[in-house]
Amino acid sequence: MLACRASGLRRAPSLRAPNRLKSTQPNIRSPFMDLATLAPGIQSRLTKLGIHRPFDLVLHLPLRYEDETHLLAIADAPVGCAVLVEGEVQTCETMFRPKKQLVARVADATGMLVVRLINFYPNQAQQLAVGKQVRLYGEIRRGFWGDEMVHPKIKSVGAHNQLSEALTPVYPTTAGLPQATLTKLIGRALRACPLSDTLPPVMLDAYGLPDFAGSVALLHAPTPDIPNVMLEHRTHPAWRRLKFDELLAQQLSLRMARAARREKNAPRIAPEGRVAARLVASLPFKLTQAQNRVLLDIARDLAQPHPMQRLLQGDVGSGKTIVAAIAACHAIECGYQVALLAPTEILAEQHFRKLSTWLAPLDIKVAWLAGSLKARQKRAALEDAALGTAPLVVGTHAIFQNQVEFKNLGLVIVDEQHRFGVAQRLALRAKGQSPHQLMMSATPIPRTLAMSFYADLDVSVIDELPPGRTPIVTKLISDARRDEVITRIAAKVAEGRQVYWVCPLIEESEALQLQTAVDTHAQLSEELEGIAVGLLHGKMKPDDKAAVMAEFIANRIQVLVATTVIEVGVDVPNASLMVIEHAERMGLAQLHQLRGRVGRGAHASLCVLLYTGPLGDTAKERLRVIYENTDGFVIAQEDLRIRGPGELAGVRQSGVPMLRFADLEADADLVEAAREAAEALLADNRPAAIAHLDRWLPGREALLRV
Repeated sequence: MLACRASGLRRAPSLRAPNRLKSTQPNIRSPFMDLATLAPGIQSRLTKLGIHRPFDLVLHLPLRYEDETHLLAIADAPVGCAVLVEGEVQTCETMFRPKKQLVARVADATGMLVVRLINFYPNQAQQLAVGKQVRLYGEIRRGFWGDEMVHPKIKSVGAHNQLSEALTPVYPTTAGLPQATLTKLIGRALRACPLSDTLPPVMLDAYGLPDFAGSVALLHAPTPDIPNVMLEHRTHPAWRRLKFDELLAQQLSLRMARAARREKNAPRIAPEGRVAARLVASLPFKLTQAQNRVLLDIARDLAQPHPMQRLLQGDVGSGKTIVAAIAACHAIECGYQVALLAPTEILAEQHFRKLSTWLAPLDIKVAWLAGSLKARQKRAALEDAALGTAPLVVGTHAIFQNQVEFKNLGLVIVDEQHRFGVAQRLALRAKGQSPHQLMMSATPIPRTLAMSFYADLDVSVIDELPPGRTPIVTKLISDARRDEVITRIAAKVAEGRQVYWVCPLIEESEALQLQTAVDTHAQLSEELEGIAVGLLHGKMKPDDKAAVMAEFIANRIQVLVATTVIEVGVDVPNASLMVIEHAERMGLAQLHQLRGRVGRGAHASLCVLLYTGPLGDTAKERLRVIYENTDGFVIAQEDLRIRGPGELAGVRQSGVPMLRFADLEADADLVEAAREAAEALLADNRPAAIAHLDRWLPGREALLRV
């Protein structure tokens, strides 16, 4: 086995090429392996594991390894470690106290070991028959009858049983698919599938990467001289080769999707800017430099003959909505319609009211389309969209419905884009002839995540808050001091301010033991005598929700008890105190979004995070991050570190393949290298790029064109 090299990447082709990991696979492959010939039960279990083709078995890598290459004497085997020992069964009996179990004693020349099986089958009793020579693999621990192994791996030993020369892989599996069956199938796939390199040797040399076949062979059966830490932490060169290939496939697919979009025709929107100028002149505030910079990016994209695909990022309260309104004005001035989509009715209606206020003086009709509309209202909105009498249509998921038609859709704006799935965004795009798309998100995306999952998008960032916004003070307070918080609420209301109280659940849950919004509303109504306390949650009828929000906006409700439906879109400048109950159970992004509902006016604002102890390590870490930081990008970076990319920024809904092997934090250098390599392959060796994509992402490219 070659000595392990340093795991850092090189990009200097002039350096001496690294040694290759030699493949142990035979040159002549077995006949094609067809999963369809397997038993239906095995096929269904493989599907559960995401295995749909033979090559998926090749890429189904071990979770961990067991070392059955070294045989220890029983007396020398350490307690607390998984070891391999061998001996003769001295006794074996079924015991019934304290519960039914099989207990055997196995001895070699140095000592005795107890084997205990709490749940066992007849064949296991036969394996442990007195006089049998057996090999046991498991962890030794102190037991009632002496040193023991509980449920070890048991193998009968014959005259020619040789010790394994490689570590034994333990694969991720599912119920009904034993390790032995899965290992056999993977072995067949390794013999049947072509493992030749998809990447040119010069690229492997430049990045210091071993060959693919040798890397795969090693990871399925590593030799015991490889340091375990390199396998466990996936830093071995073989692991880094697989991570690089995975990241490269993702980068290639995103770049090819982007190139495919640029081949489509889109309306060229290049107005004189009269409508937008009138809107800006009517605003009671000035646009920030960041907003103006982003507007230039959008105007440049809209003027192109191919569809814009721009992601607009901006922290909570940075002014994304007015940027979207100005972009809409550009499209409307050129005779096109605009659709603005929001994930919740509260947020969509908030956009509708704000945009109507801005655009009505410009004689621009804004239509409102939501599932809760009465039949007559919905018919009128559908007619406005179909005839083009409403240049701007604002709505929720109702816009996806088949009966919704546009006369001339030129721009689609999607707020909180990560809350919508691939199929939904494709359905909206299909309502126009390749309309431009502007996606907005108040959830900042860390750089490594953006490079990996959003490489096909152009990204603009509003990195400046409007002037006059006061910083929000965050305090962590134990639920035991709840009375003090209620006293603070009364004082705030006496000053003329308003308060949010956020609860995570609507109805009682004994399992989670969470205070409910309904109970909290009743309690606060009783304790805050003379103060109007409102209640808002997702199970209320839309008209009732709208009525409560209208009362709160008008300051006829001073304290609003709500679930997380107010996470986005609610804008009440007079609200300067937010209490978030059971904050330890919420994610960082959600806490940051909720906190952003205050601090939207000129008044000093406070966010109180009520927590219930004892706190776990992850909860402590989340609360520490939100307490110490107000910068959304810093919070997002910490969230990525704590939770991983799969739960952030809508990656699961994005249509971009999830990463199985690479870690965006630990493998940031590989992300950068994969970006560079993808550009080089597409420019200089497109057949290699296609072959690489076919190996890693067969048939999935269409999902990326969103």
